[in-house]
Amino acid sequence: MLAYTAGGTDVPLLEETIGDNFERIVARFPYHDALIEAAAVPGGEARRWSYTKLNDDVDRLGRALLARGVVKGARIGIWSPNCAEWTILQYATAKIGAVLVNVNPAYRGSELEFVVKQNGMRMLVCAPSDRNSDYTAMARQALAECPELRELVFLPDTGLAELTAGVPETEAERTFAELLKRADDVGHSALKARMAELDPYDAINLQYTSGTTGFPKGATLSHHNILNNGYSIGEQLGYTEHDRVVIPVPFYHCFGMVIGNLAAFSHGAATIIPGRSFSPAAALEAVQDFGGTSLYGVPTMFIAELALADFASYDLSTLRTGVMAGSLCPIEVMNRIISEMNMPGRAICYGMTETSPVSTMTRGVDTMRQRTETVGRTMPRLESRIVDPLSGALMQRGEIGELCTRGYAVMTGYWNQPDKTAEAIDAEGWMHTGDLARMDEDGYIVIEGRIKDMVIRGGENVYPREIEEFLYTHPDIRDVQVIGVPDARYGEELMACVILRPGAGPLDAESLAEFCRGRLAHYKIPRYVDVRESFPMTVSGKIRKVEMREEAAARLGL
Repeated sequence: MLAYTAGGTDVPLLEETIGDNFERIVARFPYHDALIEAAAVPGGEARRWSYTKLNDDVDRLGRALLARGVVKGARIGIWSPNCAEWTILQYATAKIGAVLVNVNPAYRGSELEFVVKQNGMRMLVCAPSDRNSDYTAMARQALAECPELRELVFLPDTGLAELTAGVPETEAERTFAELLKRADDVGHSALKARMAELDPYDAINLQYTSGTTGFPKGATLSHHNILNNGYSIGEQLGYTEHDRVVIPVPFYHCFGMVIGNLAAFSHGAATIIPGRSFSPAAALEAVQDFGGTSLYGVPTMFIAELALADFASYDLSTLRTGVMAGSLCPIEVMNRIISEMNMPGRAICYGMTETSPVSTMTRGVDTMRQRTETVGRTMPRLESRIVDPLSGALMQRGEIGELCTRGYAVMTGYWNQPDKTAEAIDAEGWMHTGDLARMDEDGYIVIEGRIKDMVIRGGENVYPREIEEFLYTHPDIRDVQVIGVPDARYGEELMACVILRPGAGPLDAESLAEFCRGRLAHYKIPRYVDVRESFPMTVSGKIRKVEMREEAAARLGL
C-alpha cells in the first residue's frame, strides 16, 4: 500500500477573516471568560477579559492603529514574551488587515534588524526591558538603523520589579497607553469599513523560522491558513465554551497563537496565560487556580512539571486534554502525562510553521499505542505522503522517507524569497518538511527524526529517535538526545547527551554500552556520553541538535 493519505472532510473550511470569526464568537458568548492573565507578582490580582471586553479592547487598538495611518498589508512587529497585550494586538492587526510579524523574544539587536529590514516593518511593539533582554535599547538601535521602521510602541510594565518600561524619547516613540488614546480620532465605522475590505486569503501573519541553518526565512500565513488550522485543532480536541486552555508556550510561535489562541477563541473557550515565560510551577498553578481543562507544552515542559518535588500536591482534576508538540516526545513521558496529570484526551500535534502549523494529530478515539507511538493521522482537508528524499518517488507504507504535506494549511510562501519558496513547495503544491517518517497500515505517521539529524555510521542509516526511546528506559536517565559526531573510521559515531535524574550515580560510555549490549544492534550503541544539565533550545522548545553537534565535535577535537 502506498504511503499516502487524505484527511477527512468532516470539519468545514471557514471562509471568513479572523476578525469576522471573532466577532461571531463574541456575539454568541459575550459574557464568558475569554482571557485570563495570571498575576505578575505573588499575591497580585489576575487580569481578566470577557469576550465583550476583549473585543472592545481589540477594536480600540485597531482604531488607534488606523489613526496612526497603518494601511492594509503594513507590517507590525510584536517583540515580547507572552502577555495580554500580545493577544489584543494579534486580533487588532487581523481586524485592520495589517501583517503581524512575530519577533522571537530571544533575538539580539542584529537579528532584530535583519527581520525589520527583510519585511519592511513599519511599527514595532516591544516589551519592557528585563534582566535578560534590553528590548528598549535594541529597539531604538533598530529604529536608527532601519529607515522602514517609523514607530516604536513600548508595552506597559506588568508590575515586576525587574521590568523597565520604555520612556518615549522622540516623536517616533510612544507608550502603549499613548497609542490607545489615538483611538478617539477614528470612529468605529472606519474600522468596520477596513474589515469589509479584507479577504480571507490575505496575508495576515509573518513568522520567522528559527534560523538554525542560515538566515531566518519569513513564513507568510493568511487568515485562511491559520484560522482554519486553529479551528480544526479545536474540533479534534472537542473544545466548547466551557474549556479553559492554559498556554505556557510562546505566542511568538504558531503553538501559542494558533494551537492556543485561535483554537480556543474560535470555540468560545477561555485562554489562560500563566506568565511571561515558562515556569513549571506557574503552569500547574494556573491549571489549579483557574480550573484549566487543557494544558499545552513541548516535551521538556511536561518533563519539568513532572519533575517538580511537590508535583503531587497540585490539583489537576479539572484537566481532561492538552497538546504536546514542538519536538518528539519519549513514550514513557507521554504515559505519565496521561496517568499522572489527568489528561486522557491529550493530543500529539505535528507540523511546522510553514503548515500553519498542524498537519497530523492524534485523536481521543485512538488506541494507547497510536497516541503514544505516532503523531496521529492527517488532519481534515489536508494530504500527507512519504517520498524518497533523493528521487521523490512515493514510498510504500512502513518504509522511511520524507514526509510531505499539501492543502489549505500550506503557507503562501517565504516573504520576498521566491527561490526559497520553490525549494520548499514543489510544483504540485507539496510542502517538503525535511522530516523522516513512516506511515503504518492504518495511516498513522511515525516521525523518525530530521533528515539532517540522521546519522550514517559506516554505511548504516541510524535514526536517533529509536535509540533515544530505548535510553529512556535507563533508570538514571531523565532526558536524552542522541547526535552524530565526526569519526575518521566510520564517518560518524553516536553520542548520547543525557540529563540524569536527581541522585543518580555517574554514567559513562562503558556503563551505558553495557546497558545497551544485547538489546541494541552494535552500531546503534553510543560511543560517547555527555552528561549535561540542560539542552540548548529554540524559544519554541525545539532542541538545537546542530549546536550540540558543533559543541561535541569541538570538545572532542573531532
